[in-house]
Amino acid sequence: MTTNDDLFTRSTTRSRRPHAATGPVIDQEGRVVEPAPLGQSPFGAAFEFRLGGGANPFGPLTRDQRIARLEALTNLLDVAFVMPGTNVRYGIDALIGLVPVIGDIVTTAIALWIVREARALGAPWHMTARMLGNVAIDGVVGAVPLVGDAFDVMFKANIRNMKMLRKWLDKQPQLS
Repeated sequence: MTTNDDLFTRSTTRSRRPHAATGPVIDQEGRVVEPAPLGQSPFGAAFEFRLGGGANPFGPLTRDQRIARLEALTNLLDVAFVMPGTNVRYGIDALIGLVPVIGDIVTTAIALWIVREARALGAPWHMTARMLGNVAIDGVVGAVPLVGDAFDVMFKANIRNMKMLRKWLDKQPQLS
């Protein structure tokens, strides 16, 4: 009789290493692909699986990458979906806000993170104060059952904040 422990501790005689390929490597278009050095792809992209490498989504980002991430998050939060039969757009902010108390806390925390990122990008204090005011209005009114959910769909605090940030960024001198 075989137990579960025997199944997981038994060694096999087969090698777990893949067999070496013989012959040329052919891509989808039928072209011969030359072998690339370890860590590089023959198609021009390099793959690094270490901390600080290109595969780390929490690694340092450029200014443009941070702005693109903020815009994508803002669109997801406020305008990702269209109400069928209407032109009314809403995002996951309104959906998460349907969960009493916890939903509003989560969406307010995400909105505060957007303000923090704006400040990290160099936004002046008076602009971040206005952004915090938008987040506070959205958080307080959004906490009211039913009325707050409708308000979340119509007010779109994150879009307002991103428009303010984008307007300010467009006025800044471009670094070359």
